[in-house]
Amino acid sequence: MKAIVILGSTGSIGTNTLDIVERFPAEFRVVGLTAGSNDDMLEEQIRRFKPRVVALSNESAAARLRDRCPDLPVEILAGQDGLVRVASAPEAELVVSAIVGGAGLVPTLAAIRSGKHIALANKEPMVMAGKLMQDEARRHGVRIFPVDSEHSAIFQSLEGHRVRDVRRLILTASGGALWTLTKEQLQDVTPERALQHPNWKMGAKITIDSATLMNKGLEVVEARWLFDIPESRIDVMIHRESIIHSLVEYEDRSMIAQLGLPDMRTPISYAMRYPERLPLDLPSLDLTEVGKLTFCKPDHDRFPCLRLGYESLRIGGTMPAAMNAANEIAVEAFLQGGIRFGDISDIIRSTMDAHAPREVESVDVALEADHWARSKAESLVHALAR
Repeated sequence: MKAIVILGSTGSIGTNTLDIVERFPAEFRVVGLTAGSNDDMLEEQIRRFKPRVVALSNESAAARLRDRCPDLPVEILAGQDGLVRVASAPEAELVVSAIVGGAGLVPTLAAIRSGKHIALANKEPMVMAGKLMQDEARRHGVRIFPVDSEHSAIFQSLEGHRVRDVRRLILTASGGALWTLTKEQLQDVTPERALQHPNWKMGAKITIDSATLMNKGLEVVEARWLFDIPESRIDVMIHRESIIHSLVEYEDRSMIAQLGLPDMRTPISYAMRYPERLPLDLPSLDLTEVGKLTFCKPDHDRFPCLRLGYESLRIGGTMPAAMNAANEIAVEAFLQGGIRFGDISDIIRSTMDAHAPREVESVDVALEADHWARSKAESLVHALAR
């Protein structure tokens, strides 16, 4: 039985992970959970899965949870120190990293340094400090298993093959909720409209990232570090049906792809039980029912965020961290109604233009860049709001 910790247990990935745990009680044991501020859902999870230790990043939420759970044998921690302690739980063998945004960097790195294998759903830590993460993983004998459907597809398509034979990686993208709109129509899209993803059920932040194609920009950066492939050999292709989750092209021009219906439990379970596969009770893919699969190139003019992802990699250093931080601020401002949809990419562009990148020699350097970029992006948001 594998002992696991879930960082971000109340989000979409976290709840899907717990669904797998519940379906296979002989395979997994939950020893730790963390959340942001959703103490109600975390209490339900504590009572169902009985972890030894939990943490909420919000101190007030942690205090409320303690008041409600005096009868339970669980340690309730708070703040970043609490997240780090849960991520480093001595008995844990695998940490599922599913915290949204850059907040996942420090606890995920702490888990690596504690010798835990990582099922990585939170792409931002790899964007902010990918080389550092991989260096630490090698130093501590840890494997990082991708959970993103695209990176899991590449991971599966690379199995049994030599990386040196890879010609390019091809990430597929659904195009999000707004792919059919013109550049003019995109300017004044509402958050409600942008959140209507056609294929996937995800949290608000990643759904907006899908609508801007920033999720692909972030995934290009993540793929570069996960698979040690330069950005010049990583392509993106729009595939509206979300059936082919990504492809690998080899030097002999053969391609290997991973296909399946869009359900995150498939890549989550593969990362949790690797190299074995769990018999999930999910619908099978019927290509005769799908009928046809469509593909096209991304439109960098209507969706400039993808281009910014490539640019951040070419510049290197702390530029991806700055890009990611600016995106988080801009997306939150858009969701709150403070800026227009078209302002998201403009804020990221302006923040990157103002950033002086440094080499990411430590986690502190990445966090300093993150803090600077958030401050810069917030000032741009305020200027637009005025």
